[in-house]
Amino acid sequence: MDWNLLACARHHLTYAPDEPALRDHLRVDTVDGAAWRCLRCGDYVPGSPRAAGPADEAPVPLRGQLLRDAVVLRALAVERALRGGLLLLGAYAVWRFRGAQPAVQIAFDQDLPLLQPLADRLHWNLAESPLVHLVRTALATRPQTLTWIAAGLACYGLLQLAEGTGLWLLRRWGEYLAAIATAAFIPLEVYELIERVTWVRVTALLINIGAVVFLVYRKRLFGARGGRPAYDAERHHASLIQVARAATGPPPPRNS
Repeated sequence: MDWNLLACARHHLTYAPDEPALRDHLRVDTVDGAAWRCLRCGDYVPGSPRAAGPADEAPVPLRGQLLRDAVVLRALAVERALRGGLLLLGAYAVWRFRGAQPAVQIAFDQDLPLLQPLADRLHWNLAESPLVHLVRTALATRPQTLTWIAAGLACYGLLQLAEGTGLWLLRRWGEYLAAIATAAFIPLEVYELIERVTWVRVTALLINIGAVVFLVYRKRLFGARGGRPAYDAERHHASLIQVARAATGPPPPRNS
C-alpha cells in the first residue's frame, strides 16, 4: 500500500515558495493552467497551491514510514481515549456509589433473600456467588477508601486522555508521556497476570509492551537510534523542498 497516496486521497499538500527558483521547480504550466507539485506524493495538482510563503516555513509532510507511524500512533491515541473515558465513567460510578452506599445496603439486604428461591431452582449457590461477594465487599468498603478509589480512577483516566491527545496530535511530549506511563504500569499488569491469566489481561499486556517498544524504537525516544537529531533528520530527509533546493543550488545570501 502506498501510504502517501492514501493520505493524498483526502487532499494534496501543495506549496508555493517565495523564492523564484524553487517556485518554478515546483510548478508546471498545463493547458488547464498552472499545476503545483504535492509535497507528499510528488504528483502535480492543477489549481492554486494550498499555501505559500518562504521555503523555510513550508510544511514538512509525513511520508512513507513516517506516515505509517502516524497511523499507528493515532490508533494508540483512540485506544487511550476510549480507556480514559471508561476510567472516568468508573470514577463517577464509584463516587455515586459512595453517596448512595447506605441505601444500596438496605436494598441489598431486602432483595437478596427474594432471589433465593430462583437460585435454588437454578442450582445456583447464591451465598458463594462471586457477584454477591463483590457487592458485599463494596458495601463493606469505607467511604474514605471509595473516595481514594474514585480519585485514583479519575487521575488515571485523565492521564490516558492526555496520552491520547498528545499521540493524536503527533507531539513529541505525547510520545514520551505514553512511553513512560505505559511502561510504569507493565509490572502491575504482569502481577495481575500471575494472579490470574485471562485473555483480556494477556492482550492488554501485549499491546502495552508493543506500544512501548514501538515508541522507543521507531520514535527514537530517550536517545535510541540517534535520539532527537536523528528523528528530525528523518522527518526532513524526503522533503521535496530540500530536493528542489539541491537541484537549484543554495539560496542567495540575505542582505543584513
